[in-house]
Amino acid sequence: MKKLLLIAVLFSSLFATAQTDTSKEEGITITVTIDKVRTNKGKVLFALYSEKTFMKAKPEQTTASTIEGNKVKVTFTNVPKGEYAITCVHDENDNGRMDFEETGMPKEDYGMSNNPMSYGPPEFGPSKFTVADKDIAMKITL
Repeated sequence: MKKLLLIAVLFSSLFATAQTDTSKEEGITITVTIDKVRTNKGKVLFALYSEKTFMKAKPEQTTASTIEGNKVKVTFTNVPKGEYAITCVHDENDNGRMDFEETGMPKEDYGMSNNPMSYGPPEFGPSKFTVADKDIAMKITL
């Protein structure tokens, strides 16, 4: 139950931040696609984290996308070299946050970079990827 409560708290605050302005830096572009969103209702919210900020602080960048044909595609731009992880949630009711059952189980689908299978709070290690000198394209499964 403690793990479920932790997941609820982390995901509730996950998308409450505004998108970070990174126009001062030049870096890599990360393009993320999700091909099988359950419904076209709402939006999919995305957050890009470094290890330092992962699920603890304001993300490095956030973005959101409407869903068309059960697919979503977003881009993070000007990402400096380093290690990152991406989290996302299908905000089906478009209220800007992840919703949970009374038991703490998520009501809405979510995913992470590298698509780790996890039954507890998200972890940076299984979700991390390296930004070096080439643009990145990845798929996330909800």
